[in-house]
Amino acid sequence: MTTAATPDVTVTVIVYNDAGRLPRAVESVRRQTHRNLEIVISDDHSTDDTPRVARHLAARDPRIRYLRLPENSGGCSAPRNRALEIARAPYLMFLDSDDELPADAVELLLAAHREREIDFAMGAVRRIRVDTGRRSTWMPHLVRERRTLDGIEDDPRLFFEHLSTSKMYARAFLDRYDLRFPEGIHYEDQLFSAQAYCLAKRFTVVPEPVYLWYVAPYASSGAASISNQRHLLTNVRDRIHVQRLIDAFLVESGHAALREDKDHKFLKHDFRMYAGDLPYRDDEWLDTFADLVNPYLATLSPGAYARLPRTERVVLQLVRDRRPAEARLAARGLGHAVAPRQVATDADGRVYWGGRVPESADARRELDLSELDLDTVPFFAARFRHEITTIGRGPGACLDLTVRTYDPALRLPVGPQRASLIVSPGRRRLTVPFRLSPVSPGVFEGTVRLDAAAARLPLHGFAGVRHPVVRLTCGGRVNQGVLLAPLDFPPLTARIPYRSGTCPHRLTVEPEGHIPGRLQLRWEPVGATGELVRPVVRRLARPRVRRAARLVASALR
Repeated sequence: MTTAATPDVTVTVIVYNDAGRLPRAVESVRRQTHRNLEIVISDDHSTDDTPRVARHLAARDPRIRYLRLPENSGGCSAPRNRALEIARAPYLMFLDSDDELPADAVELLLAAHREREIDFAMGAVRRIRVDTGRRSTWMPHLVRERRTLDGIEDDPRLFFEHLSTSKMYARAFLDRYDLRFPEGIHYEDQLFSAQAYCLAKRFTVVPEPVYLWYVAPYASSGAASISNQRHLLTNVRDRIHVQRLIDAFLVESGHAALREDKDHKFLKHDFRMYAGDLPYRDDEWLDTFADLVNPYLATLSPGAYARLPRTERVVLQLVRDRRPAEARLAARGLGHAVAPRQVATDADGRVYWGGRVPESADARRELDLSELDLDTVPFFAARFRHEITTIGRGPGACLDLTVRTYDPALRLPVGPQRASLIVSPGRRRLTVPFRLSPVSPGVFEGTVRLDAAAARLPLHGFAGVRHPVVRLTCGGRVNQGVLLAPLDFPPLTARIPYRSGTCPHRLTVEPEGHIPGRLQLRWEPVGATGELVRPVVRRLARPRVRRAARLVASALR
């Protein structure tokens, strides 16, 4: 039972060498609509200005306590656990120093606890891209409606929402099972959350945002979060290790029946992130990667594989078969209906990835593309593969592209093909016709000059990215597909001058950043006019401000 002097909720803010962002995180807790709370700044023995900043914050607000660990632990678990030891409230939350809480987060989650007896309450996580400001909801389908579940068995999909920071825990629940964050490992949230889901008798999901997660996809390797250090093979090893710990816990706690759901989460989320990066990896890296993941992949439930999209199963099998070059090719099409360069057909008419029929039964099952109906689906849904083989720089913002199109199912007739390159930064799209000439059966190639300055930008300017597509026209039928870019070409930048009432822009042509695949064009207003226009442009997705944006643009003309 609490007293008047006892806070209702303790929010622990963990920090390490983050003096610049710590005040923002702490301020987001101080401005909570629910005021009776305690804030513990748990410092993992920072070596920068964090101690001075933390002490200054604590001096300003009696609700703040500063805890400094005697030595650096190298992870998130120890600072959270040490804070948990001194926390005085019956309910607990955790916040990272580079993130924030929405103003009503504590109020919303505490209300769920007071409504009925539950072990924890969880809410929506709003992801914010630090480079673009774009906002999205993490795993929105899992938090779409308010509901109370009698255990994880009610919805095993929640394994996908493995963040510990999106939840408010009853202290009695954590103490009853001596549930603490595992120290000495990375991806500690995954194990802690799996344990919490399985041990909780009842928990509530609220649809409102309760956590603001700032995502920096292009952070330098030294500043990148653990999950963004996928280029490190130690990162792979750490992720596999925590998966094995989760598997052991499921058996020990009597939840072995959830193994397929948990395996599906690993394949669909954890492995999928590495799969998207495979095109950037060399053979040596991929060989060691296979050494690390293949023994674990062999332990996963066949049902977990069967629940994946065929394209993801193909990448998995090519990694297991140690076919690195083909794994890279297959991974480049993930998320976009991209065909392989070639397929093979067996005596029964079944179609397989690559140029040969697989030998093993497992490979034939996983690399079988027959279900995609490559040769029979309507032409508008047919899969082709469009790759840029060379990029030349022309005058201004002109690019000379050599495009190679693969048609493995031989849907296109023999002879030259009509094609167009299309990009739409505004309402009027830029369409550039070109011809694809046959090179060999199922392979065509052509050249096209893309003058990005010819694209009609909105009068209010445009700040954002677009991905050119290739449109094929055949007998009155149309097919449109993504255009894959060379991963190793350096970004090309050009200035688009003031024209037709539109302010000057800087245009950058590049591969699609951290997701390998499409050619990307990125526009940004520049100069004094751009400084006025840019904030308006970034809000254009909101219907209420479109009219205001047009008025601003009109005034600037």
